Amino acid sequence: MLFNSLDFAIFLPVVFVIYWLMADEDIKKQNLFLVLASYTFYGWWDWRFLFLILFSTVVDYSIGIGLSKREDPKIRKGLLWLSIGVNLGFLGFFKYYNFFLDNFISAFSFFGVTMDARALSIILPVGISFYTFQTLSYTIDVYRGKLEPTRDFLAFTAFVCFFPQLVAGPIERATHLLPQFLVERKFNYVLAVNGLRQILWGLFKKIVIADNAASVANEIFNNSDSYSGSTLLVGAVFFTFQIYGDFSGYSDVAIGTSRLFGFDLKQNFAFPYFSRDMAEFWRRWHISLSTWFRDYVYIPLGGSRVGTWKKIRNTFIIFIVSGFWHGANWTFIVWGGLNAIYFLPLLLSNKNRVHTDTVADGKYFPSIRESFGMLSTFGLTVLAWIFFRAENMTHAINYLATLFSKSLFTIPYFAGGKQALMALLFILLFLLIEWLGRTGKYAIENLPRGFNRPMRWIFYYGIASSIYWFGGEQQAFIYFQF
Repeated sequence: MLFNSLDFAIFLPVVFVIYWLMADEDIKKQNLFLVLASYTFYGWWDWRFLFLILFSTVVDYSIGIGLSKREDPKIRKGLLWLSIGVNLGFLGFFKYYNFFLDNFISAFSFFGVTMDARALSIILPVGISFYTFQTLSYTIDVYRGKLEPTRDFLAFTAFVCFFPQLVAGPIERATHLLPQFLVERKFNYVLAVNGLRQILWGLFKKIVIADNAASVANEIFNNSDSYSGSTLLVGAVFFTFQIYGDFSGYSDVAIGTSRLFGFDLKQNFAFPYFSRDMAEFWRRWHISLSTWFRDYVYIPLGGSRVGTWKKIRNTFIIFIVSGFWHGANWTFIVWGGLNAIYFLPLLLSNKNRVHTDTVADGKYFPSIRESFGMLSTFGLTVLAWIFFRAENMTHAINYLATLFSKSLFTIPYFAGGKQALMALLFILLFLLIEWLGRTGKYAIENLPRGFNRPMRWIFYYGIASSIYWFGGEQQAFIYFQF
């Protein structure tokens, strides 16, 4: 079920009303209703994969209980690796089986050995990368002693399948979200209004920014052999805003929807395109995934508290694994490696924590130095996104070759120029609102508070009407494929 669909527009208010009518009931009944609603939400796409979520839930719940009953380090470690093996085993099969098979065959054919192996027609379960990492965080934290295992199976099931963030995150930690299913929840009007406001902004990002930008980006990337370098630059820039509007828009709707039900999810995007260097960008982009890899992969490897060569090793591991998490394609691996190259100079010079504040805090305009930092970081990000969007490595290399040819200095021309101009105007308006609201958790959290009530309603009505009148052709959320 898509957030930007009529189905969800009907589903959400129905679930909301029934959920709060049950507020005086036993909390277990409320959690049971959330589980049923979440399974309905996910099963709307393909009910068969509900068994996969349920199996993952049962395995990690049982292992958590097992860890609480065992003190022998070998047994505890064995249980942990059982959880890791089961979860990553399913993820590896559904997501990477054909990738490894194709590369295995190619490797042998390079040495003149022909192998006959058939790829499988595997359907990738939506959201498997997200809920797999969410349940893994539970067993790892229980193993480390950071979390007491829950014996409330219903609450744990609700934690795993909570519908607002089930399909594309944010990837929540059990230490933060699970306890919220164990306590009584009371309706909070202010929290709910805040949630509706964030939902509105998330839908604007997705429907007006991402979907309109997608039409331009798809036209140019799908026909890149026919266009000039300047046109390919336009396509790369539009994809840059497409993926941001698409993914951060989903996160906004997920976080806002959770607030309607009395839950707090962590911020997943913090205005990343206003970053002044690549280290700041990665503290602001897909925060839940970046911090997951930091805490469960990077730090256990030694993090940055090791020698220079191990720092380099750890950095490449974390970024390449992050790239591979996104998909079974060499383009994602190269995208991760390229970002590691961007990040390393800052790490090795101990400048990776320079920009931890809000850019131009308390000011309307950034300094020249901040402007240069933002533009250069944005430019590097645009180039990296080309690998992310390209169909394969050949496509990416040819795209870049044309981009950096003499035709880069020509006037861009492509089909759908008028639509691109409209999308550009909305992107500029979007950037202005994001800039003015950059101190909040989302752009319009605090922005309208200085307005009187009529002006606030005009502001919200303007956003809502633009969604209705100027939304692009409906596109699936990009991160559903991951």
